Amino acid sequence: MAIADVTVIPVGMEGPSVSQYVADIQRILKRHEEEGTIHFQLTPMNTIIEGNLSDIFTVIQEIHESPFSKGVPRVATSIRIDERRDKPSNMESKMKSVKEKL
Repeated sequence: MAIADVTVIPVGMEGPSVSQYVADIQRILKRHEEEGTIHFQLTPMNTIIEGNLSDIFTVIQEIHESPFSKGVPRVATSIRIDERRDKPSNMESKMKSVKEKL
């Protein structure tokens, strides 16, 4: 199980708001979650995606393409991946581990 921190940044559109692009991306992620390939969480600054690494890469490619389909001329996507192979890990277990230490 891998966890990816993903930020898709549309560049070159009119105005500073990106919420419509974020909403489009969230719909794509929701569809993949309903298909059972990933789990995701929206945060104020990014989206966290958890799942099999190959599925995550497929989803990231789709969400990276999304702003282009709306006419955005440039998209910058930032990706950070955390994958443990020594023991099972997911978003919930990582948060639980920290909370137990507080």
